[in-house]
Amino acid sequence: MDILVAGGHGQVALRLLKLLAADGHTARGLIRKPEQAEALTAVGAVPVLGDLENEPSLAPYVKGADAVVFAAGAGPGSGTARKRTVDLGGAMKLADAAMAERVSRYVMVSSIGAQDPSSGGPNMQPYLEAKAEADAYVVASGLDYTIVRPGSLTDDPGTGLVTVTRELGNRGPVPRDDVAAVLAACLGTPATIGVTFELFTGDTPIVDALNL
Repeated sequence: MDILVAGGHGQVALRLLKLLAADGHTARGLIRKPEQAEALTAVGAVPVLGDLENEPSLAPYVKGADAVVFAAGAGPGSGTARKRTVDLGGAMKLADAAMAERVSRYVMVSSIGAQDPSSGGPNMQPYLEAKAEADAYVVASGLDYTIVRPGSLTDDPGTGLVTVTRELGNRGPVPRDDVAAVLAACLGTPATIGVTFELFTGDTPIVDALNL
């Protein structure tokens, strides 16, 4: 498969690209800065230079893909405006490009709490509102979507054992390694299409946990 990962230089995205490349896929990572390319090539991925935030269309980058993954984010130090242009606007542009290029498979990295943005308090609410709107846009798009809402991200080594639940509103940690492994597995698991789920560390092997 040819898979385009938006936000290709992110910590989860780099792990995902490495897994996809190791499995023989063409793993392409959309990045904004040329100096980020080396990190992608080091994990076997193909760097694709483009501005998700400011370019009017992402269709040229999506063209030829079999699936897309949205793993971009404005980051914790960004203001409300960039959360709207990156976390929301970028996800919408990727969905629009996928529809335009007839790429049906779309996997979204969302956020715990997106079902109730006000629960995050004044600091988190703008971010959660952006993620909630992005999720809703993708759901309404008609694409074969999967929306993954990971718990608190850690750099602990992945175990391959997780908890996946469609009951929203939980809390807990999850290693970035395992988030990447779940995203990769979703691309080959039809049972995850049309599903929104939360993801935490747990005791169930990923392949079994995704038997939704």
